[in-house]
Amino acid sequence: MKKTNFDLYLEEQLKDPDFAERFERAGEAWDVALQIASLRERAGLSQKELARKLNTSQQQISRLESPSYEGHSLSMLRRVAEALGATVQVSFALKGESEPSAVSEEKAAFEPRRKS
Repeated sequence: MKKTNFDLYLEEQLKDPDFAERFERAGEAWDVALQIASLRERAGLSQKELARKLNTSQQQISRLESPSYEGHSLSMLRRVAEALGATVQVSFALKGESEPSAVSEEKAAFEPRRKS
């Protein structure tokens, strides 16, 4: 398949590490927004109805579903997930790897640091 002018432009821009990092973060926010909207629609709820269930505003739900919004808190994501019959899963991947790190798979017990 022939590359479009946009494909060529994006390839060139992604050579800039700052641009590449911003581009990746935007993709992550897009994924979160799409998942929330999809779950809400699957539950048959409007933004206003979900907001009512969460005791928040329709505008807040709209922000959560916006690909440009990066202010998601884990507590709010948990509230949304609970209201929609879902769970939140967070994973970390080492830079340059697409698979989650072994740390998330170990499920090892966390021991707080002790003061000496």
